[in-house]
Amino acid sequence: MAAPILSFENLGLSQGSHWLFRHIDIHVGQRDRLALIGRNGAGKTTLLKLIGGQIEADEGIRSVQPGARVITLEQDPDVSAFKTLHDFALAGDFAPPAHEVEAIADQLGIDLSREAATASGGERRRAAIARALASEPDLLLLDEPTNHLDIAAIDWLESWLARYNGAFIVISHDRAFLTRLTRQTLWLDRGQMRRNEIGFGGFEDWMEAVYAEEARAAEKLDAKLKIEAHWLERGVTARRKRNQGRLAKLWEMRAQRAAMQGPQGTAKIAVASDDSKTKSVIKAEHVTKTFGDRTIINDFSLRVQRGDRIGIVGGNGAGKSTLLKLLTGELAPDSGAVTLAKTLDMIFIDQQRSLMQGDKSVRDVLAEGGDWIDVRGIRKHVHGYLKDFLFDPSLAEAKVGTLSGGERSRLLFAREFARESNLLVLDEPTNDLDLETLDLLQEVIADYDGTVLIVSHDRDFLDRTVTVTLGLDGSGKVDVIVGGYADWIAKRDPRRAPKAEKKEAAAPTPPKPASTKLTYKDQRDLDLLPQKIEELEAAIARDEEALADPALYTRDPKKFAALTAAIEKARAEKDAAEERWLELAEKAEGLG
Repeated sequence: MAAPILSFENLGLSQGSHWLFRHIDIHVGQRDRLALIGRNGAGKTTLLKLIGGQIEADEGIRSVQPGARVITLEQDPDVSAFKTLHDFALAGDFAPPAHEVEAIADQLGIDLSREAATASGGERRRAAIARALASEPDLLLLDEPTNHLDIAAIDWLESWLARYNGAFIVISHDRAFLTRLTRQTLWLDRGQMRRNEIGFGGFEDWMEAVYAEEARAAEKLDAKLKIEAHWLERGVTARRKRNQGRLAKLWEMRAQRAAMQGPQGTAKIAVASDDSKTKSVIKAEHVTKTFGDRTIINDFSLRVQRGDRIGIVGGNGAGKSTLLKLLTGELAPDSGAVTLAKTLDMIFIDQQRSLMQGDKSVRDVLAEGGDWIDVRGIRKHVHGYLKDFLFDPSLAEAKVGTLSGGERSRLLFAREFARESNLLVLDEPTNDLDLETLDLLQEVIADYDGTVLIVSHDRDFLDRTVTVTLGLDGSGKVDVIVGGYADWIAKRDPRRAPKAEKKEAAAPTPPKPASTKLTYKDQRDLDLLPQKIEELEAAIARDEEALADPALYTRDPKKFAALTAAIEKARAEKDAAEERWLELAEKAEGLG
């Protein structure tokens, strides 16, 4: 067996008075393709810096194969010390050859003569990629490599890494990127490191199995651990079921949208009826927009219905932002017309997260310094609302500037989604988010009553959220496709359409005798669960009414915590009861 490129044994790093992680062993083989997975705040970026040697560990021994080149692509490359991006790209511990840097930069579409001080995030990222890949690394450490890249650049990077002969460890929120490239997974969870010889495609099943085993073990311990076990089951297994239900709902919405669409390839989706639920909220008719001699949008027509989820995709410079501004009324077309419903109330979340001021506290951002926040007409305590968005309530007094990029994004979502609105506009919403927060964002979008416009390079996110995709190729033409990113790609190039996995034909098994009725237990559950669901709903309403007391948290924080835990437990039991009853009802219907 070949010696590893890099090893870190008994790695430990303290953070204040506690250990961020400890007793971690990492071994990277010569062709490993490792996904590094963990929640925001788990220490993924810190761990990558320890592996790369940028910071020192408090414990452990780091060993690197003699002569091996370990190259890091940082999440936010610092170009401030350089005059141009070209100067930055040629610097580093392993200064890469100029011709290699320039060749990669050309394929990525980046002008390295650009002044470093005025370069955008995407330009800095491309220059950093050119420097890292041209340095002939034996081990690449990639921290969110797809952030600020358009889909064409991500495709190019995927192709390069697929041919790459070395090893890499990658942190990414891009599920499609991870699924296509990784073969092993490192899971950083609550200060522990687990490794499995599976790529990211098998991670969620593995995670569920680990948490289910922990839940079974915790059942033998005290009540506090039982609560934790219950949280794990609700947060993982139940999320999987919710995801399946959400995707089923999305397929249904896409089918409804396809029924409204005219012949394939036309750029107009007609109104199906005059029913208020399908009333158009944005109507674009023969819209054209040019800048100088270039036509960005040409003869584009679309009717956006209430409840649509519209994804906008295309390369950098193809016109995504222009199209978004036209559809929201920020920009006027040169010809044609865009009509917006008079009742539109828009929330716009931009990729710069400009509303997040570092000197303000989390409480200031959410509730203007108070204890309560109105969430679409419902009054909630700040601490409880923070938990809805995966925050520890103790962070209420933390300064925004101390939060990670992903936490700031999550806080912005919490603030904006509390407002009443009927049009949600998201510009690159997935940057800096961990996978759990992405799941949360998908849930919020699925439950949103209004219309959603999304500009994103995250292919998997679009496939999971949008009903219609507007695809721009830079020529001025806009493809209008019912479905997500994969559906747009299938139209442009059928050879790249996702293929169903081939499975070996199994030997036929003799059919089991068909059952004609429910078992005694199933029939009993079917009869009794509706009453149990009503009782749980009454208990939730009672506890929420008690929790609405504005002085409760200050007067009796233990009771506040107990009520919060009771509500979460009752909601989880209600979800499980509803899922069980639906399953039995469908089974009973099938039996006649």
